[in-house]
Amino acid sequence: MNDPCISCRDLTLRFPVYGADARSLKKRLVRVAVGGRLVQHAKVTEITALSGVNLELRAGDRLGLVGHNGSGKTTLLRALAGVYEPDEGEVEVRGRVAALLSLSLGIDPSASGLANIRLRARIAGLTEAVINEKLEEICAFTGLGPFLAMPMKTYSAGMQARLAFAAATAVEADILLMDEWIAVGDAEFQESANRRLHELVDRSGILVLASHDHGLLRRYCNKVIRMTGGMPSQLTDIESLDDLLNS
Repeated sequence: MNDPCISCRDLTLRFPVYGADARSLKKRLVRVAVGGRLVQHAKVTEITALSGVNLELRAGDRLGLVGHNGSGKTTLLRALAGVYEPDEGEVEVRGRVAALLSLSLGIDPSASGLANIRLRARIAGLTEAVINEKLEEICAFTGLGPFLAMPMKTYSAGMQARLAFAAATAVEADILLMDEWIAVGDAEFQESANRRLHELVDRSGILVLASHDHGLLRRYCNKVIRMTGGMPSQLTDIESLDDLLNS
């Protein structure tokens, strides 16, 4: 198998916002100093969420994304995961991708915990045979025992997060995309969750991690980009993180 890679060439993404006043929206974005460019045509306001992103990552790269809320970090991760198609430019991703972007993705509140494990695992790209092979381990990791037979809507928020986390991380991937470092459950479960995530990161060829935790980025990443208004800074070594943040 070829080594994993990520390549973005002039990646641009725009989202229409219907029924919005462009001038009012622009004032609000200026006040919070984040967000993309606004353009209005044919009574439709368009937000340019990503603009001209050029990026090349190869096996061994561990990229950290920094920036304010709304700066484009999550949008870039979703574009790399194939959730969004570029309006301009290209995205090429080679290798199996695991995207830990939302623990609630694919959860059916009316279905049992066990059924949701199967559903979430299928969304993550696991085959039925692999799910059957991993099912016992995933169930054990949740620590939910007989509650797995109950509908998810009867779960507490912590129980739901345990199940979703266990299913989402039961993957083998060449490329790992993560939006923040997920902390769920009580202290004991968080310790197990962190070990599981560490192992997942170690096994992946490429990591792209968006986080406000700069200590975490220094621990796991060797490169960093700062997103501002949908536009990336130059790719730099993680040792230059402080300089990048103060620039």
